[in-house]
Amino acid sequence: MYFASLLALVGLLIGSFLNVVIARVPAGESVVHPRSRCPRCGVEIAARDNVPVLSWLVLRGRCRHCAEPISVRYPVVEVTHAALWLVMLWRFGWSWELPAYLYFASVGIALAAIDLDTKRLPNALTLPSYVVLGVLLLVPAVADGDWSGYLRSWLAALALFAFYFLLAVIYPAGMGFGDVKLAGVLGLVLGWLSWSVLVVGGFLGFLLGGVVGGGLMLVRKAGRKSKIPFGPFMLAGALLAILWGGQVWDVYLDTLT
Repeated sequence: MYFASLLALVGLLIGSFLNVVIARVPAGESVVHPRSRCPRCGVEIAARDNVPVLSWLVLRGRCRHCAEPISVRYPVVEVTHAALWLVMLWRFGWSWELPAYLYFASVGIALAAIDLDTKRLPNALTLPSYVVLGVLLLVPAVADGDWSGYLRSWLAALALFAFYFLLAVIYPAGMGFGDVKLAGVLGLVLGWLSWSVLVVGGFLGFLLGGVVGGGLMLVRKAGRKSKIPFGPFMLAGALLAILWGGQVWDVYLDTLT
């Protein structure tokens, strides 16, 4: 319980940093310098006003100096990130695999938020993820001798990348190359678990995108030509598959028998 609480606390702190990543990476700005400032009055945010969740509550969602509203998304990102870290701990326990999936949860939140804001999946986050996840998954491969799982992970990344690449070539209006590059990242974390989890994760991304897109069209919030970011659905589908992909696959097989 103590270590889980510590993980949640660290998750909140990193979630606060992710808010900086979400705001600055699309603009090509450094995530380290300068320190965060109020966009209205320009006053540097003090450490006491930068405590995850708590500062937002104490300040009632407003800048201490000029009362400029602070988006509720800041504490939402922090809490969601900490919650996802705990979910990954529940799924994998204190295993060699856990760091890879903690990283995936972190970069996934950042990519989903950026895609919703800008309809872009920046290379600055997707491309380094191949290296980071490749190294982090190498650790359990060495520790547990699971070289077949490591090979499957990279083959799955190649397969999902190729599938999305083909879709982007056939229908470029509906699939961007940011989605293609993200697909390879998803292939790494899904393929490590199994081929069936890869299939379920890929399918759920399209299912979620179709359901939400169809719902938006029904309520006339979107049309046939509306551009809806697909990255968040890809990431959500992958997350669901990581947690329950094996069970979903088993249910599917049972329906065929």
